[in-house]
Amino acid sequence: MVNPEIEKRKTFAIISHPDAGKTTLTEKFLLFGGAINTAGAVKRNKANQSSTSDFMEIEKQRGISVATSVMGFEYNGKRINILDTPGHKDFAEDTYRTLSAVDSVILVVDCVKGVEEQTEKLMSVCRMRNTPVIIFVNKMDREGKDAFDLLDEIESKLNISLCPLSWPIGQGHTFKGVYSIYNKHLNLFEPDKKKISTPVIEVNSLDDENLAQFLPEKSLTNLKEELELVEGVYGAVDKEMYLEGLLAPVFFGSAINNFGIKELLDTFVNIAPSPKSREAEERVVLATEKNFSGFVFKIHANLDPNHRDRIAFLRICSGKFERNKFFYHTRNNKKIKFSNPMDFMANEKSIVEEAWPGDVVGLYDSGTFKIGDTLTEGEKLQFKGIPSFSPEIFKEVENRDPLKTKQLEKGLQQLTEEGVAQLFVMQPGNRKVIGAVGDLQFEVIAFRLEHEYGAKAHFRMLSYTRSNWVTSKDPKKLEEFLKRKQQHIGEDKDGNPVYLADNEFMINMTMRDYPDIEFHKTSEFK
Repeated sequence: MVNPEIEKRKTFAIISHPDAGKTTLTEKFLLFGGAINTAGAVKRNKANQSSTSDFMEIEKQRGISVATSVMGFEYNGKRINILDTPGHKDFAEDTYRTLSAVDSVILVVDCVKGVEEQTEKLMSVCRMRNTPVIIFVNKMDREGKDAFDLLDEIESKLNISLCPLSWPIGQGHTFKGVYSIYNKHLNLFEPDKKKISTPVIEVNSLDDENLAQFLPEKSLTNLKEELELVEGVYGAVDKEMYLEGLLAPVFFGSAINNFGIKELLDTFVNIAPSPKSREAEERVVLATEKNFSGFVFKIHANLDPNHRDRIAFLRICSGKFERNKFFYHTRNNKKIKFSNPMDFMANEKSIVEEAWPGDVVGLYDSGTFKIGDTLTEGEKLQFKGIPSFSPEIFKEVENRDPLKTKQLEKGLQQLTEEGVAQLFVMQPGNRKVIGAVGDLQFEVIAFRLEHEYGAKAHFRMLSYTRSNWVTSKDPKKLEEFLKRKQQHIGEDKDGNPVYLADNEFMINMTMRDYPDIEFHKTSEFK
């Protein structure tokens, strides 16, 4: 029997290259879902804001999302959970992990810039899981690439079949609105950046006489010709192929002016998948099972500057989560209960009594959780997470204030458990080395260490550019290797040895010299 609560849930992430308009789209969804009444872009309009999705101090200064925020709202009888992800490539790991917790994805493409390298990388992570993708082409109110050229570029670069479900009328300064191919419905809007404007005209057929008053004849003939072409080239949408991740429906619009958002949202609610099954190391877990299971995909410290707190984000995979019920923590082999689990509505947090598969719950955490931990009702399960990737920049932490050593250590431990960057401890002298994908991460770490933990740290650049996890079937050989290469060995957060190298050549030489040692590029080598 299908549980209506599970069918109601649509959990998805919005991903894109920086500045393609993810956070704006997230806010517009909340606006249409009635969760907020005016959208305020992050940098301005502080006074009348009642919800925004960028809430860490550094995000507001930079105007970029650094951490993943979780927001939920009700729309057309469905419960929609959005995970807004950072587009900045320095925070790619956070985004990869978020993708492990969603059932489908909306990929935002900027019509002026087209497909960018970060977009291609994100798409390949969706491929690992066959996650269904919907593409939203944003910023149609600017002079950008022609819609057909853009579709060709997306198809070839992202290697996926497309099917447009809405079509732009004009572009740039001639952009009038969006025709919904899926619902054969036309809305012409006046642009409004903050509220939902009422459509100027609604028609269900392109032969309607009223249209001539609003659209010049040339635009109308153009639209009809283009739609014929679209139908001929792309055909109708095949829902099964979309759910298998082979076909991506495409929508056009301008998030900041609310053009094309409603078309996207209405269709999304219709075709996006509800929670299904999830792979664990031991077996496949179905969403409809009676027993509860879920995993932690993100830990966020100090979500609220007024409180010292650490929150673990738990994605529910099966069964029903209940407040004050004991659940089994599989890694620690302990039972724990949660007296105040949280539900997220942008900036508002409320206590949740029960939650269903597809929901994301925030659990107050005093250090019991690591990313990837699984909770069940007693079964020994471990959900497959997204592994740690090898960082590209390594810096040694130097303490600027010896009196604050304890704060520094606590801060580093919490930030790395949260997954901002990876921490390696090197001997002799317990030297702490941080590995990250981009320089911006070090800024975030220094900023948060100082503002949240009161510790000042300096980072000294090291020559390493690669890291490999090392294992061996022969413990003696491994011990000998670790001794010989001591100056290149660090321990990761789980105590696994990691070999740090300056370049690919050095790794290949070492592999040749030590044939009994196995080298792994990611931390998933069980």
